Amino acid sequence: MNVRIHDSWKKALESEFEEDYFKNLIEFVKQEYSEHKCFPPAPQIFAAFDHSKFEDTKVVILGQDPYHGSGQANGLCFSVNNGVSFPPSLKNIFREIENDLGKPVPITGNLERWADQGVLLLNATLTVREGQAGSHQKKGWETFTDKVIKTISEEKENVVFMLWGGYAQKKVKLIDDSKHLILTSGHPSPLSANRGYWFGNKHFSKANDYLQKTGKKAIDW
Repeated sequence: MNVRIHDSWKKALESEFEEDYFKNLIEFVKQEYSEHKCFPPAPQIFAAFDHSKFEDTKVVILGQDPYHGSGQANGLCFSVNNGVSFPPSLKNIFREIENDLGKPVPITGNLERWADQGVLLLNATLTVREGQAGSHQKKGWETFTDKVIKTISEEKENVVFMLWGGYAQKKVKLIDDSKHLILTSGHPSPLSANRGYWFGNKHFSKANDYLQKTGKKAIDW
């Protein structure tokens, strides 16, 4: 398995690819994909980076694990392939956008359209075994994606980081809040959203206001 990642990220992250933990991680992933059904499909493992180039990234949304059901994961956090019914968290994301911006719920849950505008849809763990949530956690992915977050924080300015739920909010320590906007709230999963920790956070309008104030184009959510 070759590490296929967009050239714009290679410069920022190439030193990571030489680290022992990363080499061990890739060997683990190779073995898992050869012995089990895993998601996303191998060519889409680094899809988040392919769609949102380093220089174009202006929003980062952090998820935890890819979807582990057949045909769902496409390498972008919270996103599903065209024609796949919306998982509960994604439904709540679209409901919040509708409430916040008045935009109708889209017909597809494929978020490539966000990613192509510079929204890095990054899972902390980039792979998973079918039907086994969290099965590829603590194998090295988190070390790599923490480095991604830190690199964006250090080398870019005026990026919006959306950290939803306790797990994502632990990443605050990796981000320089003096030159970026950090938006935190409960997770969009029903458990959190139904307790009042998600709806009304207005993260999508807040992100666009900040981007426009800092001379960037707003995201068409």
